[in-house]
Amino acid sequence: MKKIVTFGEIMLRLTPPGFKRFSQASEFDVIYGGGESNVAVSLANYGLPTEFVTRLPENDLGECALMEMRKRNVGTKYVVRGGERLGIYFLEIGAVSRGSKVVYDRAHSGMSTIEAGMVDWEEVFQDAQWFHWTGITPALSQGAADACLEAIQAANKMGVTVSTDLNYRKKLWKYGKEPNEVMPALVEGCDVILGNEEDAEKHFGLHPEGVDVTQGHSVDAKAYLSVLKQLKEMFPRAKKVITTLRGSISASHNTWSGVLYDGETLYEAPTYEITHIVDRVGGGDSFMGGLIYGLITYPNDDQKALNFAVAASCLKHTIYGDANLATIKEVETLMAGDASGRVAR
Repeated sequence: MKKIVTFGEIMLRLTPPGFKRFSQASEFDVIYGGGESNVAVSLANYGLPTEFVTRLPENDLGECALMEMRKRNVGTKYVVRGGERLGIYFLEIGAVSRGSKVVYDRAHSGMSTIEAGMVDWEEVFQDAQWFHWTGITPALSQGAADACLEAIQAANKMGVTVSTDLNYRKKLWKYGKEPNEVMPALVEGCDVILGNEEDAEKHFGLHPEGVDVTQGHSVDAKAYLSVLKQLKEMFPRAKKVITTLRGSISASHNTWSGVLYDGETLYEAPTYEITHIVDRVGGGDSFMGGLIYGLITYPNDDQKALNFAVAASCLKHTIYGDANLATIKEVETLMAGDASGRVAR
């Protein structure tokens, strides 16, 4: 089977144990993760060949990040070495009415100082069927945006399917460019687009037409159709446009679903009640990993691909850390309606 390639930054995540606040912490749990590396881990966990491309410093922390990828059977053959440091983010996990908090410490990281020409994309995309990037990467620096565009153009030239998770991050766009100056040229080369109404607004100035997409804690799937249609009209190359549907009752209790629009039909997934969230970081990444797996595995069944993605990401909320370690069997069991969580023995 041809490989899937992802491109972005992997970081050191430092989290106070349990649900402690930063001010209570005397130690931190160490986890390595990032949007695109999390997708690669999901796909490798489902048995698909993957390659994760990034730039890492030549020090012990860079080696630790590489070891984490290799431990999860993610390919690291095309990782570029260099830069001053590994990016760090601190996560305080929220509970009930207290939301989670993220503090970034990623300035001057190896990935933020990457430039076009550092990666031989034609070599990377040999025997590749899919390339995935997120809106986090071009938010890091002009060099990262240029390298991302270079990758997309190479993938288009070589007939590789390109997907993106728009992933707007307000705290990251700090190098003098606005998202709407950078993102359109990148997304023009995408075949599959994942994004919510905030992503569409902040990146492209698109708004839901005549509807409020959220009403209290409920989420109206059909209300998102106007945003999906506008995205597809703006980016006609895209064959499928998708959004996740999260209803936030509290930090510990969410509803979770998703919709997919192919230009003609709006597919809706079942809605899950996630009543005791363990870790919601990486939820969107686990959805994307499940979606890529579903679209590859069920090429003629968008409904099943969407259902797989939603069930997979539902299970991710029960797993501590950035990456989804749920198995195909566990996802398929949930898809079949068994949410009992019985002991397997």
